[in-house]
Amino acid sequence: MPKTKKRSSSSTSSDSGPDDRNALPVKKPKATAEKANTDKTGSGTSNSSGNPNGPWTIEKMRQVRINEFKGHKMVDIREFYEKNGEVLPGKKGISLFPHQWKKLLELAPEVNKALGE
Repeated sequence: MPKTKKRSSSSTSSDSGPDDRNALPVKKPKATAEKANTDKTGSGTSNSSGNPNGPWTIEKMRQVRINEFKGHKMVDIREFYEKNGEVLPGKKGISLFPHQWKKLLELAPEVNKALGE
Protein backbone atom coordinates (compact mmCIF):
# COMPACT_ATOMS: atom_id res chain seq x y z
CA MET A 1 0.00 0.00 0.00
CA PRO A 2 1.53 3.37 -1.02
CA LYS A 3 2.34 5.86 1.68
CA THR A 4 0.45 9.13 1.56
CA LYS A 5 1.98 12.42 2.52
CA LYS A 6 0.28 14.58 5.08
CA ARG A 7 -0.48 18.10 3.94
CA SER A 8 0.94 20.81 6.05
CA SER A 9 -1.47 23.49 7.14
CA SER A 10 1.32 26.04 6.78
CA SER A 11 0.60 29.12 4.65
CA THR A 12 3.83 28.52 2.72
CA SER A 13 2.52 25.42 0.99
CA SER A 14 2.52 26.03 -2.77
CA ASP A 15 0.06 23.28 -3.65
CA SER A 16 -2.89 24.60 -1.69
CA GLY A 17 -5.57 25.95 -3.99
CA PRO A 18 -6.67 29.46 -4.82
CA ASP A 19 -7.91 30.00 -1.26
CA ASP A 20 -4.48 31.12 -0.12
CA ARG A 21 -3.95 33.60 -2.95
CA ASN A 22 -4.53 37.30 -2.59
CA ALA A 23 -7.63 38.55 -4.38
CA LEU A 24 -6.94 40.70 -7.42
CA PRO A 25 -8.26 44.26 -7.29
CA VAL A 26 -11.45 44.79 -9.25
CA LYS A 27 -11.09 47.28 -12.10
CA LYS A 28 -13.83 49.82 -12.41
CA PRO A 29 -15.07 50.30 -15.98
CA LYS A 30 -14.09 53.64 -17.41
CA ALA A 31 -16.75 55.83 -18.95
CA THR A 32 -15.23 56.75 -22.29
CA ALA A 33 -16.41 58.66 -25.28
CA GLU A 34 -15.24 55.72 -27.40
CA LYS A 35 -17.89 53.49 -25.83
CA ALA A 36 -20.58 56.07 -26.55
CA ASN A 37 -19.48 56.27 -30.20
CA THR A 38 -19.72 52.53 -30.78
CA ASP A 39 -22.53 51.47 -33.10
CA LYS A 40 -23.50 47.90 -32.15
CA THR A 41 -26.46 47.65 -34.49
CA GLY A 42 -24.48 46.01 -37.28
CA SER A 43 -26.29 48.12 -39.87
CA GLY A 44 -23.55 48.09 -42.49
CA THR A 45 -20.89 50.77 -42.62
CA SER A 46 -21.84 53.59 -40.34
CA ASN A 47 -20.44 56.21 -38.05
CA SER A 48 -23.29 57.27 -35.81
CA SER A 49 -21.17 59.82 -33.97
CA GLY A 50 -20.46 61.95 -37.05
CA ASN A 51 -16.79 61.88 -36.04
CA PRO A 52 -14.56 61.98 -39.16
CA ASN A 53 -12.02 59.74 -37.36
CA GLY A 54 -14.43 56.87 -36.69
CA PRO A 55 -15.23 54.38 -35.44
CA TRP A 56 -17.00 52.88 -38.45
CA THR A 57 -18.88 49.63 -37.97
CA ILE A 58 -18.44 46.94 -40.61
CA GLU A 59 -20.80 44.46 -38.95
CA LYS A 60 -21.78 43.84 -35.35
CA MET A 61 -18.54 44.08 -33.38
CA ARG A 62 -16.11 44.57 -36.28
CA GLN A 63 -14.94 48.13 -36.64
CA VAL A 64 -12.52 50.39 -38.45
CA ARG A 65 -10.88 53.07 -36.34
CA ILE A 66 -8.07 55.57 -36.63
CA ASN A 67 -5.60 55.00 -33.78
CA GLU A 68 -2.25 56.47 -32.90
CA PHE A 69 0.69 54.26 -31.94
CA LYS A 70 4.08 55.72 -31.02
CA GLY A 71 3.15 58.98 -32.70
CA HIS A 72 2.00 57.36 -35.97
CA LYS A 73 -1.62 57.32 -37.14
CA MET A 74 -2.85 53.90 -38.18
CA VAL A 75 -6.01 52.40 -39.67
CA ASP A 76 -7.13 49.69 -37.26
CA ILE A 77 -9.55 47.02 -38.54
CA ARG A 78 -10.46 44.91 -35.55
CA GLU A 79 -12.98 42.64 -33.88
CA PHE A 80 -14.23 43.97 -30.55
CA TYR A 81 -15.90 42.23 -27.62
CA GLU A 82 -17.98 43.37 -24.69
CA LYS A 83 -16.90 42.67 -21.10
CA ASN A 84 -18.68 44.09 -18.05
CA GLY A 85 -20.54 46.59 -20.25
CA GLU A 86 -17.31 47.89 -21.79
CA VAL A 87 -16.39 47.44 -25.48
CA LEU A 88 -12.78 46.30 -25.76
CA PRO A 89 -10.48 45.54 -28.73
CA GLY A 90 -9.81 41.87 -29.40
CA LYS A 91 -6.74 40.09 -30.72
CA LYS A 92 -8.25 39.52 -34.15
CA GLY A 93 -7.43 42.47 -36.33
CA ILE A 94 -4.82 44.41 -38.24
CA SER A 95 -3.36 47.90 -38.02
CA LEU A 96 -2.13 49.47 -41.23
CA PHE A 97 0.09 52.49 -41.77
CA PRO A 98 -1.48 55.10 -44.11
CA HIS A 99 0.68 53.99 -47.08
CA GLN A 100 -0.43 50.37 -46.54
CA TRP A 101 -4.10 51.45 -46.34
CA LYS A 102 -3.74 53.37 -49.63
CA LYS A 103 -2.15 50.33 -51.29
CA LEU A 104 -5.02 48.15 -50.05
CA LEU A 105 -7.51 50.59 -51.58
CA GLU A 106 -5.59 50.48 -54.89
CA LEU A 107 -5.84 46.67 -54.84
CA ALA A 108 -9.57 46.65 -53.98
CA PRO A 109 -10.79 46.58 -57.63
CA GLU A 110 -8.59 43.56 -58.37
CA VAL A 111 -9.80 41.77 -55.23
CA ASN A 112 -13.43 42.53 -56.18
CA LYS A 113 -12.80 41.16 -59.67
CA ALA A 114 -11.32 37.95 -58.20
CA LEU A 115 -14.41 37.62 -55.98
CA GLY A 116 -16.61 37.93 -59.04
CA GLU A 117 -18.23 41.18 -57.93
